Amino acid sequence: MIDKLRLLLAIALIAGGIAGYYILGDNSPAVVRALSVMGGIVAAMAVMWTTTMGRDVFAFSKEAIAEARRVVWPSRKETIQTTGVVVLLVIVMAIFMWIVDITLLSLVRMVMGRGE
Repeated sequence: MIDKLRLLLAIALIAGGIAGYYILGDNSPAVVRALSVMGGIVAAMAVMWTTTMGRDVFAFSKEAIAEARRVVWPSRKETIQTTGVVVLLVIVMAIFMWIVDITLLSLVRMVMGRGE
């Protein structure tokens, strides 16, 4: 039950930061307004850290970052070659679909008796 109350508090802090942005209005500098939102988010994250769900989310994020670091990214040469193959395939398929479209259009015109 206490976790749910903390989650509600975190949501209220974010809403408070956003409300502060609009309450400050155009009279305050944009930096102060942005800091209002950022302060609400940071405060909400601090409250979230104290909940079970918050700790699970932060642990998941940490594991996701670690997993992203283990990914073997393609080299520049592999990226260019793969992009070239994709572009070539798109061109070939576009030409194929254009031929199929013209063929079907001709067949429909012939069946409908509207030949050229």
